[in-house]
Amino acid sequence: MSVTPEAAIDRELALTRVGGDVELLKEIAELFLEEYPKVLDELRAAIARGDAKDVERTAHGLKGSVSNFGARKAVEAAKTLESMGRTQQLAEVGQVIHTLELALAALKPELEAL
Repeated sequence: MSVTPEAAIDRELALTRVGGDVELLKEIAELFLEEYPKVLDELRAAIARGDAKDVERTAHGLKGSVSNFGARKAVEAAKTLESMGRTQQLAEVGQVIHTLELALAALKPELEAL
């Protein structure tokens, strides 16, 4: 018996969020693919500055974006970063941003294939 890797997106949930409109889902995915590298850069810059408020704000926005695709791992990582920013506890932020980057890297080809 082979085990298939967990999908980075929940296609059914993503389609539900756009009322079943596949073209709209593709457009949203294209916009996300264009924007998320900039958002990651903003997040890294906020972390480098130790700017907890910007970490919280940027992670919150990213969490909302990836939740459109039902991307559970990316949502969880962004949610953790948001919480870390809110509580100004950035000591362990490096590992969480790495987890987020891996989740987004897994998400990218699935969004490109829509």
